[in-house]
Amino acid sequence: MTSLPTLPGLPLPAPGQRTTLSGAQVLLRTLIDAGVDTVFGYPGGAVLPLYDALHQEPRLRHVLVRHEQAAVHAAEGYARSTGRLGVVFVTSGPGIANTVSGLLDALCDSVPVLCLSGQVATNLIGTNAFQECDALGISRSVTKWNAQIGTYGEIANTVREAVRQATQGRPGPVLVDMPKNIQAREFAVQAETSPNSSLLPAERPAQAADAQLAQAAALIAAARRPVFYGGGGLVNAGSEACAAFARLVRMKDAPCTLTLMGLGAFPASDPRWLGMLGMHGTLEANLAMHGADLVVCVGARFDDRVTGRLDGFCPHAKIVHIDIDPDSINKLVQADVGLVGDCGAVLGELERKLQAHALDPAALRDWWRTIQRWRDADCLGFASGAPAISPQMLMHALAEQLRGKDAIVSTDVGQHQMWAAQYLPFDRPRRWLTSGGAGTMGYGLPAAIGAQVAHPGRLVACVSGDASILMNIQELATAVQHRCPVKLILSNNGCMGMVRQWQELHHGGRYSHSWSEALPDFVALARAFGWRARRVEQAADLEAALRECLSSDGPFLLDVAVEQAENCFPMIPAGRAHNEVMLSKERMYEELP
Repeated sequence: MTSLPTLPGLPLPAPGQRTTLSGAQVLLRTLIDAGVDTVFGYPGGAVLPLYDALHQEPRLRHVLVRHEQAAVHAAEGYARSTGRLGVVFVTSGPGIANTVSGLLDALCDSVPVLCLSGQVATNLIGTNAFQECDALGISRSVTKWNAQIGTYGEIANTVREAVRQATQGRPGPVLVDMPKNIQAREFAVQAETSPNSSLLPAERPAQAADAQLAQAAALIAAARRPVFYGGGGLVNAGSEACAAFARLVRMKDAPCTLTLMGLGAFPASDPRWLGMLGMHGTLEANLAMHGADLVVCVGARFDDRVTGRLDGFCPHAKIVHIDIDPDSINKLVQADVGLVGDCGAVLGELERKLQAHALDPAALRDWWRTIQRWRDADCLGFASGAPAISPQMLMHALAEQLRGKDAIVSTDVGQHQMWAAQYLPFDRPRRWLTSGGAGTMGYGLPAAIGAQVAHPGRLVACVSGDASILMNIQELATAVQHRCPVKLILSNNGCMGMVRQWQELHHGGRYSHSWSEALPDFVALARAFGWRARRVEQAADLEAALRECLSSDGPFLLDVAVEQAENCFPMIPAGRAHNEVMLSKERMYEELP
């Protein structure tokens, strides 16, 4: 038998005694030593030795999903709501192929996910064996790092490196491919005499130079029209980083905006909060960015849905950009000061530098008057007395029902996602789960299940649409099996709402294949899976229906019939700048040059 490197955490009678473990057992115990206690997955032939070992490992909880894409999204929901590593087990061939959308989603949104895929035996690799596929080739463009285990002695160190890659620096998905024979074969292992903590995430020190920090602090102190702008990287950096960000905003008494992925990183209840910025951001957030003389960007990458036309982006502003990924600095927008490092550490240093400056509370008075004028435009208003339910009315009512409940909310992708981002307020990070960079329909329900697994006592709600929910509706069964009391609020307009909106605004109203004539009875379907369910069609019944849904002991689907022709505004059309905002189909905001 082959001897492996010593492994931590083996329950042996005494130091120095030897035992026999399979490769799969080594893998599981290495994960446990890394702090993993939950796995999402779906078994198959090439990963059965791993599942057999899992059957005998009480320290790991396995959540059986109904599709491998959903396994990754559930792991994302778990990771994003906790800050911990999400772990996925899948088989070879179609198993690994089905994870691609989820891995892409995690890569775009910097979510730490470890996918462990089974593979055909080493002697069959390259022979077109049953369910063989090039897992590394398939996953290379949708992972931060990937590797295939080739020998027994590589298992522990490969898994350790995968954990490090997924969680350190800019987080992201990684994949480890493990042939079936390496999983199954047993070999001798010797116990260690002391515990091993090599898998614990190392602290990420700030790398920003003192002179750069001083320059950034001087720019903040001198600014008269500043905007602080945070993104998903701020959430990834943790609650302490978000608190440091909020302290800086309050020290300067500056307006603050966040990207879609950053919602919750700054309290929406704070009067300095402008709302989300970007294509469907608030008027005040976008116009403030356009009129700013300084933009302090923290943990965001200047995505095109945020910047609009780059040559019209923040034309009067100096840029301070803080990011853990050095490749993000100056990639799209040139920074006057680029600060590379962990957001929390850099913000702490910047806060200390700023304390040396005398900040005049009255210096931003004119800036706040201008912002208030934009706020008074009230571009998120809607007809509250209408008998039918508009999507805006639904989100406003949901926001009222969630107030004070500290709920976690996931969404799918489309109009309902943007309305949820506009209307639902979040005062803390890790309460908002959505697909940003990849825009993956089918994300919402499994992500909510992953969050509910991590937070069994919390209210977890998923806002979805009739088109998105059908992408992974089979996960209704996962929620029932694993007793996840997820609340699913369906904004049902009978079409692909965002596709229909773009076809109306940009393609002459030619609604090419953007609706379905064969939608299911969602209430009957949910009940068939074991959920409670209800449909609501009138505004007068909405409040009671939402209350029933959110107070249910188990999973509940609320099918809300909303007006089909509603468009999501404000909107910066593609290729336009922040001051070229559509307030409605007929009206552009034209005040700011």
